[in-house]
This record gives sequence, C-alpha cells and structure tokens, in this order.
Amino acid sequence: MFESLQSRLGGVFDKLRGRGALTEADVDAALGEVRAALTEADVALPVVKDFIEKVRPRAIGENVIRSVSPGQQVIKIVHDVLVETLGEKNEVLAIGSPPAPILMVGLQGSGKTTTSAKLALMLQSREKKRVLMASLDTTRPAAMEQLKVLGEQAGVATLPIMPGQGPLDIAKRAMASAKVGGYDALILDTAGRQHVDEQLMAEVAAVKALVSPHETLLVADSLTGQDAVNIAKSFNERVGVSGIILTRVDGDGRGGAALSMRSVTGAPIKFLGAGEKLDALEPFFPDRVAGRILDMGDVVSLVERAAETIDKAQAEKMAAKMKKGTFDMNDLQTQLNQMKKLGGMKGVLGMLPGVGKIKDQLDAAGIDDKVITRQDAIIKSMTKAERGDPDLINGSRRKRIAAGAGVEVSEVNKLLKMHRQMSDMMKKMGKGGRMPQMPGGMGGMFGGGMPPGIPRR
Repeated sequence: MFESLQSRLGGVFDKLRGRGALTEADVDAALGEVRAALTEADVALPVVKDFIEKVRPRAIGENVIRSVSPGQQVIKIVHDVLVETLGEKNEVLAIGSPPAPILMVGLQGSGKTTTSAKLALMLQSREKKRVLMASLDTTRPAAMEQLKVLGEQAGVATLPIMPGQGPLDIAKRAMASAKVGGYDALILDTAGRQHVDEQLMAEVAAVKALVSPHETLLVADSLTGQDAVNIAKSFNERVGVSGIILTRVDGDGRGGAALSMRSVTGAPIKFLGAGEKLDALEPFFPDRVAGRILDMGDVVSLVERAAETIDKAQAEKMAAKMKKGTFDMNDLQTQLNQMKKLGGMKGVLGMLPGVGKIKDQLDAAGIDDKVITRQDAIIKSMTKAERGDPDLINGSRRKRIAAGAGVEVSEVNKLLKMHRQMSDMMKKMGKGGRMPQMPGGMGGMFGGGMPPGIPRR
C-alpha cells in the first residue's frame, strides 16, 4: 500500500544522506518534496501541513546541523513524526465483561463481513475467546448467508438466521444468545450502503444505543484514498468510532488514508487487512508501518508471522534432514508452501530493509509470487518416487511433468536446478560448514536473476 510514498520519500532522503552538512535551505527544499509526496499519496491537506510544521523546527535545530550525519538525523525526525501521526502505540481491543459487543460499521464493499470473520478468528485462535457472530444486514441479499459460510470456514459460531426480523430485533436476540451461550465476545456486522446517508447512520446509531458496544470499529477500504478519510470522519461525527480497520492494504493504494485517519478522526487504526484469506488480519503497529514507509523494513512483523505460520514439528523434521544432508522435492514443496503463508516472495521482501531502493530491479528480474504457484504445480505433477528421488527425472520424465503442470520444460529444469542448489547447501550446513553462495542468489532460485544490492543484515 505504501510503495508510491516509499519510493518518493526514498529519493528525497537519498539526497540528504549524501550531504556532509545541511543548511536551512537544504532542509526546506527536502521538506517541499516531502510535502509533495504526501499530497500525491492522498494524505489530507491539513494533516500534511501539520506534519511539515512538526518536522521543520526539529530538522533545523542545532543538534541536526552540527551532527556528524545530519541526513540520518532528519530521517529519524521524519520517522518519529510519522509514528506520532499514526499513533504512538498498537491499540488493543477493549474487551470487557462478557459478552463484549463489537460493532462493525462501514460502507458496502469495504470488506466488512469478511473482516468480521477475520477478527472473530483472530480472537478465537490467538486470544482464546469464545466468539459469536451475527449479521444485522437485512438489506443486502445473501449477506447473512455469507457470514454463516465464513463462520463455518473459520470455525466460529454464528447466530441462526430468522427471516423477517429487523436489525434491532436481531441485535436483541444476539445479545441474549451470547449471554446464554457463555460467549466472551459478540461481533455484530451491520448493514452498509454505497454511500453515507441518513438511513444508514440512523440504523447504526440505533443499534449502538441498544447494545452499548465495547468497540465500534469502522472498516474502510484503503484503496478509496481521500474518500476513505471523509467516510471515517462522517461515521465518527455521527455514531462515534473507537477504532479503524483498513482493508486491502496489499493493493496498489497510495497509503494516504492510513496517515490521515488518526489525525482526522482521533480514532486509532487497530488492524490491517491484507488478502482474502481469513487469517490475513494483522495488528497495526505505528512504528513498524513508519519503518516500512521509510524503507527501514519490518523484520519484527516478519519474525512474528513466521512464528505463527511455520509448523514447529515440520521445522524440527527439516532440521533433522538438514543434519543428514537429505533434501527431496517433498521438502522443497513444504518450503514453498511456508513462503506462501508468509505472504509470498514480495510479502517477505517488502519487510526487509532497503528493498524499496531496488524495486525496479526486482520487477525486471521477474520475482513474482506466481513462480511459487507454478513450482508447486510442477512438484504435484511428479510421481511419489520422483518427489522422493529427483535424480530419477530424466529427459522424457521432464517432458511428462511439464505437460502435467502446464509449463515449459525449461521451468522444470529451473526447479530441478533450484532443488540441487538447496540440497547442496543443506549438505554443506549439515557437515558444519558455512552456507555456500548460490549462483544467481535468491532470484536464480526463483527463476529470475536477482540483482545485486539487497542489503545483507
């Protein structure tokens, strides 16, 4: 979501890093470019003005001008103000005495129903809460059925559908069921509209007055840019919002909504939704997001995601195989699937420091998450014996595997070469040696030529 802003700011700061000393004019010129970058990213103009006014006096202070590395000092100041703008810390959900009602509000098409299921799954799996979901959307065809299906997929209970009831009646029944059932939290998915209107606001306000929710969460589509900020402001003024969930942050938006919402509404961004899968919801950490925007990476989130997605038993099994120096196609397929769970190649690379500077080179090298999908298909096209012993795969077998996977034979050859490189690496490490430098680096492994310049940290 922040690629455009990251690219523009990266260019500004590269100029500053190369200067041995900074004058007030240098700082003003850089801040002019920062202002333009924020405006292009759809950040609200009052927020841009406030941001620059906070940065400038700090950036032209004595400590910066006399610093050994003034450019780095300015970058740190911009980082700190970004964190202040986004919020000082991660805001957790305020779930009090059960059943804690959580009201989900927003416009139609913002991903509210799917986000309700994502939040329920997160509370149930990570927080060990018993959750009940209920749809109050009586206007959109199949809205209730959609929540029911999502609940079944997530393993979360949903309120039985009773045709003919209005939103307030459903809310009353949901509260009663949650109390009787001993649930810790009740997620109420309200109706949406194509635009903000009086009927929508009156309905949401009536439900809120009835259930007295512990949290009122606005679900906003980050790709709507400046409109998302206006929508958030409208909901906050009419019904009051305790937190915001931004959806589709994995899209090509400019990132301005995230920077504006906290300032415009005063309500913190609590979660980011990235992807359609039900586990694709992550807590919002302002300092980590600021790091991503400034191309400092977000290794902490990457490690946390790995801890959640990588199976401990599989990891131990892989370690044992590595010790023996054995690594077959089944093991490679496991590694590919784990990469997908971590967000794919682009998802992982996007969290590493300095990758933003070589984005164009990565695109030219063909680093594409579709490569992982094709490689998985190639392995699935192999027989059990071939997966266990890739040395069996001769020319005729390669043609058969390629035809079965719907790819060229060259793709099969690349995968076999990648496996051989990884297998050699495992053998080397199993004998206590250092990790060898693989030809072509990671890009070579994934079918392209990874350019030099990725920082090793």
